[in-house]
Amino acid sequence: MKSRHKKLALIGGALAIIGIIAALVLNALNSNIALYITPTDIAAGKAPQDKIFRIGGMVKEGSIKRQADGVTIAFIITDTEKDITVNYKGILPDLFMEGKGAVAQGKLVADGSFTASEVLAKHDENYMPPEAAQAVNDAQARAAAGAKMPETSPAAKPTY
Repeated sequence: MKSRHKKLALIGGALAIIGIIAALVLNALNSNIALYITPTDIAAGKAPQDKIFRIGGMVKEGSIKRQADGVTIAFIITDTEKDITVNYKGILPDLFMEGKGAVAQGKLVADGSFTASEVLAKHDENYMPPEAAQAVNDAQARAAAGAKMPETSPAAKPTY
């Protein structure tokens, strides 16, 4: 009878330890997840407040503004439909430039701009992060669909 109680106690202890380990791993994974949000989604209010997430798209032509300190920069990320101002303090990747794809990780601030803690740039001529490419393609498709419809008909305003 005693051996049966010992076995049950060992099994119960092992299950408790496995449960604690699983909870710690899930907590670590959850805190390291950064959602990807497009500028259009941010404008629609779908961005998480007070949480780190990623924003991506193209760096708008003529939007890069460098401060005198050499490490503080502001630029605009666009998905061709909406624009978001990104503020960043740090060293930018060598391939970061206007008209090219970029992804910034950080938080949305109260004034509607985005404060980045990290900026990533494309790494060859044909590369764009898949999420950014999809956002740009979706925005261009919506713009093309809106341009094809006559403005005088009730169907001119696309519903999404």
